[in-house]
Formats: sequence, structure tokens, C-alpha cells
Amino acid sequence: MERGRACLQNHPQRPGQFIWPHVHGLITGYPRKRSSESEDIRNCTITPPHLPPTVTNTSERLTTLRLHMQSHNLSAYIIPATDAHMSEYIGERDKRLSWMTGFTGSSGTGVVTLQKAALFTDSRYWTQAERQMDCNWELQKSAWIDSIGQWILQEISAGERIGLDPLLFSIDNWELYNQVLAGSDIILIPLEDNLVDQAWGAQRPPPPTNTIYQLHDNFVGSSWQEKISVIRTQMENHGRKPTAVLLSGLEETAWLFNLRGDDIPYTPVFYAYTLLTKTDISLFVNQSRLSKEASQSLVSQCPGLLCVQLEDYDQARASLRKYAQQDGVRIWIGTEYTTLGLYREIPLEKLLATDYSPVMLTKAVKNSKEQEMLRAAHVRDAIAVIRYLVWLEKNVPTGSVNEISGARYVDQLRSEEANCKGPSFETISATGLNAALAHYSPSNATARNLTVNEMYLLDSGGQYLDGTTDITRTVHWGEPTDFQKEAYTRVLMGNIDLSRLVFPLRTSGRVVEALARRALWEVGLNYGHGTGHGIGNFLSVHEWPVGFQANNVPLEKGMFTSIEPGYYQDGEFGIRLEDIAVVVEAKTKYQISEEPFLTFEVVSLVPYERNLIDVNLLSSDQIEYINRYYESIREHIGRELQRRNLDEEYLWLEQNTEPLSHTSMLTTSLSSLAIGSLTSTLLPRV
Repeated sequence: MERGRACLQNHPQRPGQFIWPHVHGLITGYPRKRSSESEDIRNCTITPPHLPPTVTNTSERLTTLRLHMQSHNLSAYIIPATDAHMSEYIGERDKRLSWMTGFTGSSGTGVVTLQKAALFTDSRYWTQAERQMDCNWELQKSAWIDSIGQWILQEISAGERIGLDPLLFSIDNWELYNQVLAGSDIILIPLEDNLVDQAWGAQRPPPPTNTIYQLHDNFVGSSWQEKISVIRTQMENHGRKPTAVLLSGLEETAWLFNLRGDDIPYTPVFYAYTLLTKTDISLFVNQSRLSKEASQSLVSQCPGLLCVQLEDYDQARASLRKYAQQDGVRIWIGTEYTTLGLYREIPLEKLLATDYSPVMLTKAVKNSKEQEMLRAAHVRDAIAVIRYLVWLEKNVPTGSVNEISGARYVDQLRSEEANCKGPSFETISATGLNAALAHYSPSNATARNLTVNEMYLLDSGGQYLDGTTDITRTVHWGEPTDFQKEAYTRVLMGNIDLSRLVFPLRTSGRVVEALARRALWEVGLNYGHGTGHGIGNFLSVHEWPVGFQANNVPLEKGMFTSIEPGYYQDGEFGIRLEDIAVVVEAKTKYQISEEPFLTFEVVSLVPYERNLIDVNLLSSDQIEYINRYYESIREHIGRELQRRNLDEEYLWLEQNTEPLSHTSMLTTSLSSLAIGSLTSTLLPRV
């Protein structure tokens, strides 16, 4: 699942991402353009405007916000879709943009002036925004800060003031806004109070109170004390000799201390900051929420170098300011997850800034135990997905399954697996034209019944104590069109070509990403989202900084990433094939260098849709790759299905992992043709 979650090309906290251009080409066929008139989206050009039932009325909210803006002498206010930790997924309490606009997409920026309101988001969310926003809001079809800045310059006069919350702004975004507005005499004003919170008032959800708990030793790669020692060693070995590391990302603190919580939907993290120095460890958290075991573990070695000092969450900024005032200190931050509000507390001469903190980079490379746990989680996850696909084959023809009931059932099947703590994101269960929305999630207003006549896309994952999973499969139970089969096969070819690639050490994902698109590009097709993202051990389903984007780090042995090309035909269907793969050493013919070459090993273990594969488009090497992959599925999943006495699912697996070949598929086609001819001859007699 390639979202806005962390890891998408237009994430507002990830500036400078690359958008793949449209590639023109020729394909025989078939795509049909969707009519521009649709009852499920708003129409603000008529009187009265047409508003679907999915729209939120924002008139009163905007009026209240503008009153607060006027009290601060502001002409505009900027509303990002993030929290004080630059999280991709955010808690209900932090969904300020959603509350103001009605738009629930994970990527976007709102700008409210005294006269207008505009939402800026990328192509993945345009249709969703038109379904959810009322006519108080303009939809600006770009997520780039350049575009936001140009709109502001058109709406705001020189000398006027724009307000923002510095704890919701990344350092990079602050600098980009200043660049765009340079020379305009428009002033950006960081405010201590968040004006949306003030407008939201008592209706804003309260802070979380659930327990922060410690992971059992069975589910961690190393102790938190060992991790602290590793990070301190990196500090000591760094040329600029930092004396402290500031951790702002929620995953960083959760991973470092082997703690988990439930503050963010689908992501087992909790609100906290960490300031790690050579001699002290400060954890800023609501102490009353720590379990007894977690508290005892953190203070078990007090006093000493491994004593964790527990301080109140709200004191992080003040404590950072106090530490930064000391002589001889240098604070190491990762700019991707540090907000402007914290950055401004550190004098430049005492700052060591890199894109990612040493914790984020260390966490990205899984040790042998972490790899083993992730592999085990993917075996159990595959069992749940296969059980779901078998269930669909039996129930879709009866007309008894819709997108919502399907999503609920696959979530239920996962919950029955050992160590499962719930889904890793909101399940994307989409059939027909809904699947053309790359990150559609079903609702009562939009859910459609699954039928044998349409393609169905399932993008889902689980949070297991030993690992996080994410897999996408697209299926069709009837007769797909030639274009659908070609598009699916070309998406599969892209998945295979990237998965089987052999590449040198320190290769950046962005260098090889085009391989996933090449088969589509050859016929003038493309997709508008990123090709992959990292994944955690019972942490985020989108784990930076691994992946195939411009600001991802070079690939290393032990990193896990998704590989997920797709194709989306507006108004008709959507295709995505997503696997999780681990970077491993490649077995090459020659070994001239001491540095090994690398490749990917796929750990997702669910067959592809045979009904949608045009084997004539596949090369012999691609067919060989699929057959080896199917052998691995039979070995790992077939054995587990038999152990559990899941005979029906085992038979399904055997049938759907039969080896592919040009000859066998041709024979099947000729047999089908012969049967069809015989039937047409006999039917008139009957």
C-alpha cells in the first residue's frame, strides 16, 4: 500500500519528490473515458449546488476559524495533515485538516483566507475530495509547496500575515514556503496556539489514555540497552562529535525502548520524545500510562548510564531549550521528523542536522532475528489472505459480498492468526470503478457489491507482534477483457522485473524504480504513485527511509520494502500487485569485488491471478521466476495449510500455483476453444 502513507511522491512533509511524467505510446484497445457527470461528487457550478451525502458542511467551522485569525491579525492560515511528530497516520485528535474540510485523505494541505478556502492534494485524492468537501472549499490539484505559495501570492497582499503552527511544520517545508514567498513582503507567523484547535473547542477528541506496554523478549531483535549502546557508539564515531540525539518520530522512541502503544490508528506507537546524551536518557511521555513492567524496565539500572529519566511529554521543548543553552553541546536531529518548533530551540552552531536520525537508519536494517520474525508473520498473513480468496470464490457468485463485508471478513481472518493485533491500515476493498481510486476505502455511501464481471482489488495488511504485513492482489472471477488482461500482465511484469533485479551495494531505489514501470511505459501506460516503501517489525506499515523515492536511502542487506506497481483506468477498474521483499545477497556468476551484489527475496506468499495473466506477454525468464515463486509458496504455505487441515484452501493453492509455460497456456486456450466450438455445434440440436 503506497499511501501519502510516509512514502508517497506528494506527501506534504516530503518535499522534492519526483512525479513520473505521462509517457505517450500506443495500445490497441480499449480504455473508455469516464463521464464527467457523476452523482457521487459535488457540482458547485449549478444553483443550488449538487452535494452528495458524503459532504461535510464546513460553514460554521470556517466562520469560527476566521474569527480567531482576525484576533491575531492574520490574512491566511495554513493547515497541514500531520501531527507534532510528522507522522503519516495521525490520531483522531490531530486530524485538523479533516475536521476543517471534511476531506479524510492522508495527504493534503489546507489554506484559509478571510474570503476563500483551498485544499491542495495530489491526483490520488482528487475524486475523494470532490466527494467529501462542500462548496466552501476550492480543490487545487497539486500538493507542491510551489503551487500553494503561488496561490497564496494571488490571494494575499504584500505586508499581510500568514499564521501557522510551528509544531506541525517540518523544517524543509518552512524553508520552502519562505523561498516561494521571498520578495513578496508577506510574513509567515509561527503561533504558539493552534487556531484550528481553538475553533474545534470541546468537540476535539481528548488525549489518549491507553496503556504503553513493553514487548516480550520473543518479539524484539535486541534489548533497549543494546540499542542505546549502538546509538551512542555512532555518536562517538561521528566526525562532528554530537553530544545528544533528539528523537521526534514516534516510531524511533517505540523501537528504541521496545515499547508499543495505541495512540495512532493501525500503528502501535505512543506520543513521546527522547533526548539521548552520552550520559543521560530522557523519555518525555505521560508516565501514568506506562505499564508496571515498562516502568520497571526503564528505571531498573538507575542511577547509571542506562537509567531512563521519565519526564512529562509537554516538557520536551523546554528541556531541549535548557540543554541547548549549555556549553560544548551539539544536538543531532533528523530533519525529516523534527518540527520547526523544536528546531528553533537549537542554536545553529550547536546543531548537527541529517535527513534521518541514527535511530531511523539503524531501525531500517533488520537483524537476523527481526528478519526471521517478519518472514514468520508473512506466512501466517498469507494463510489469512488465501482463506479469504477461497471464500470469495464461493460467495461472490451468489451476490452476497460487498466491499465493506469483504474488508471486515479479511480483517476477521487475520485476527484469528497467532500474534495478530489488528490491521496495519484501513483495508482497501475495491471493485470495478472504485478500484480506479488508488487509495479508496469503502463506506456505506460508496460500497459496491462484488460481482464476477468486475475486477476486485484488495490491499490489506496486519499488525503482528513479530512483524507488520502489507499485500495487494487483484482478481477477476469472470471473463476479463483483453485490455484488462494486458494491463494486469504488464503490472505483473513490472513487479517481477524489479523483484529479480541484481544490483551493486549502495544502489538507491530511485535508480532502479523505472524497471517496475517499463512494461507499462512500452504501451503508453503508467501509474501515479510510488513503487515501494519500507515496513516495520510491529511498527509502521510505511517505514522510512527505505523505498524507491528520491529521498530514500541506498538499499542495504536486511532492509524490507514493498514492490507495488499498478494501473488505474478511471471509471472502470484498478490493478495493483504488491509484495514485501527483503534485500539479500545475490548469487552471481562472478565475485570480483569483496562487496557482494544484492537482490530482493519476496516474503509475501500469495499466488497471482491466473485468470488475468496473458502468458504470451511474459518472457521465459519471467515465467521461470513465477514458477520458482510458486514453488516457494507451496513449500511454506502448502505445508502450513496441511498442518492445519485446511484441505479446501490447500487444493486451491495447488491449483493456483501450477507451473506456467507458453505451451501449457496455449494448450489450455485451444482446449477452451475446442469445447466452445463443440458446444456451439450441439446447442442448436438441444
